[in-house]
Amino acid sequence: MSELRQRLGREPGEAQEPEEKLQESESENKLDGETASDSESKSEFGGSPPVPTSDDTPEVLNRALSNLSSRWKNWWVRGILTLAMITFFFIIIYLGPMVLMMIVMCVQIKCFHEIITIGYNVYHSYDLPWFRTLSWYFLLCVNYFFYGETVTDYFFTLVQREEPLRILSKYHRFISFALYLTGFCMFVLSLVKKHYRLQFYMFGWTHVTLLIVVTQSHLIIHNLFEGMIWFIVPISCVICNDIMAYMFGFFFGRTPLIKLSPKKTWEGFIGGFFATVLFGLLLSYVMSGYRCFTCPVEFNNDTNSFTVDCEPSELFQLQEYNIPLVLQSVVGWKTVRMYPFQIHSIALSTFASLIGPFGGFFASGFKRAFKIKDFANTIPGHGGIMDRFDCQYLMATFVNVYIASFIRGPNPSKLIQQFLTLRPDQQLHIFNTLKAHLVDKAVQWTAGLPNLF
Repeated sequence: MSELRQRLGREPGEAQEPEEKLQESESENKLDGETASDSESKSEFGGSPPVPTSDDTPEVLNRALSNLSSRWKNWWVRGILTLAMITFFFIIIYLGPMVLMMIVMCVQIKCFHEIITIGYNVYHSYDLPWFRTLSWYFLLCVNYFFYGETVTDYFFTLVQREEPLRILSKYHRFISFALYLTGFCMFVLSLVKKHYRLQFYMFGWTHVTLLIVVTQSHLIIHNLFEGMIWFIVPISCVICNDIMAYMFGFFFGRTPLIKLSPKKTWEGFIGGFFATVLFGLLLSYVMSGYRCFTCPVEFNNDTNSFTVDCEPSELFQLQEYNIPLVLQSVVGWKTVRMYPFQIHSIALSTFASLIGPFGGFFASGFKRAFKIKDFANTIPGHGGIMDRFDCQYLMATFVNVYIASFIRGPNPSKLIQQFLTLRPDQQLHIFNTLKAHLVDKAVQWTAGLPNLF
């Protein structure tokens, strides 16, 4: 197979020296991961893993937990640092949507850095030019495109008020394409003979990372603008499922769930599901009563700040529902008062419990492919930032699709903003068209009145 690869990778009319053949063969084997088995001692990374997996637990915890077994020590370390991360999560929620957006951006950059670092550590021995430079350049280009679209969409009045912003908004997509095209040309110019295939692999590596990380973080911010409840509840459900699946698996786990993650058990998977659905219902009930969580995040042009004040929609108004006859004898109630959003929370928590973990399984398979334990050592006992957010990105896409499919309707304020930017003759034309439509509707409604009596 290696000989066939060498022939396919050879330039027409070019003869390869034995040394060059050996070098290319080794590079192909390293790239494609062709090993006899996963238990072989030889690593795909030239003998050393790309990410160190040494014990980075704080010395204070090491001394305090020194008398415990490694199993219980890991349990306490993960528990303490999980509580610290949850506390930090509450703090950034309190600081408001702008801080949340900045945190999402920082998490995105860190996750991108962890994945790109793995690629760089795998291929750095080949001295490929411009790999990291182009990777970060493409990250800048993609962020400019997505966040430029967001600014134009949610800060439309502010953009139209400032001349430089208005020009950038008008030609935003052309500028974004020109920036990407520059990076594309730089990549072509950086191609090195005998390393073409490796460089194209890394080109694909960078773009898949951008697709997974940047696109999903952009959707998270879109969910945030729909209301902080659409940001907090899905993320909290994933966190709850992660914690409860670990707890149930730690104390009751006996049956392995999937080979990609040997420590995952059916007991943890099922226990995490029921705990997360119950948690989602309770959290949704609490948050649905506060406007600061349920109102869409909008930019106030008068104060130049974000506002979250509105009249709650029907989703966040208590309603009475009839309990099915089968359950009435069990619970002893005929009706129950709850927020409609709580019904949607069941769908969110179900996805977080049953489908969300597959984001973690995907990440586990990725790490096993490169023989690493974690993406990084950022958080003791948890690994890197990407290790904590592997399920969140999949959840963000689902929430965005769910809102677009079942929740979001026309936005009158955005239509009015766009209407006011039109020329007077265009505004007059729309006014006359709308007037004729409403008059026609009124005539039809009046004609139907006698049928009501």
